[in-house]
Amino acid sequence: MQKLSLKQSLNQKLTPQQIQFLKLLQVPTAELEMKIKAEIEENPVLEEGGTDAEDDNFNENPEESDAKTDEQNTDFEDNLKDFLADDDYAGYKMQGDGFNEEGNKEIPMPDLGSLNETLVLQLDHLKLNEREHTIGKQLLGSLDADGYIRRDLDAISNDLAFALNIDADVAEIENVLFKIQSFDPAGICARDLRECLLIQLRRKEHINKITQTAIFILDEYFEEFSKKHYAKIISKLEIEENDFKEAIQ
Repeated sequence: MQKLSLKQSLNQKLTPQQIQFLKLLQVPTAELEMKIKAEIEENPVLEEGGTDAEDDNFNENPEESDAKTDEQNTDFEDNLKDFLADDDYAGYKMQGDGFNEEGNKEIPMPDLGSLNETLVLQLDHLKLNEREHTIGKQLLGSLDADGYIRRDLDAISNDLAFALNIDADVAEIENVLFKIQSFDPAGICARDLRECLLIQLRRKEHINKITQTAIFILDEYFEEFSKKHYAKIISKLEIEENDFKEAIQ
């Protein structure tokens, strides 16, 4: 005889607003404070703090007060959405958070373990001696979640000395690093954005004049490029504006 049973479960779904605030909590405090101050300066409707605004509301007509509060809340939510969608923060600890914009469908999280396994397999295919292979594994173990190696090579040298009794100087470590930077995906194991872009450009199948210009800009004028001082770069390179735009593209 079949038995019937009831099973009660409790599922909790986050609203889009809750997800946005969770993302907001992941942004560094100093950067968040700067962004809030900038928004307050640009938008006169927004106010910092709540004491003065609340006191003013007591002296207003209740209906006018409610209308003003709704307007402030709407402005705040709009600015918050713009802030969270800002390109500067879109990639900061927000990728693979498990939710899409609607907040009700899970998105597969990136499998960093699989990436590391893929890199180790590529390392095994390099013609390295045992010492170089060990240095390579140490470098892969120093990868950040976004694929950069931000740990100073001197520090990695110390790690090798203390943990593995391998006395490797920066030049030797860097030699192995350059070999690892030939791995897929292109740009992996770069130490900064400039190096990441250069790795990708230099791995293009066909390096034409425009690509060479792009490489030269990153090599010689990265500071101007990062600050978008394009007119200065065009003047120094003495090239046509259209050629420069193609190189930037």
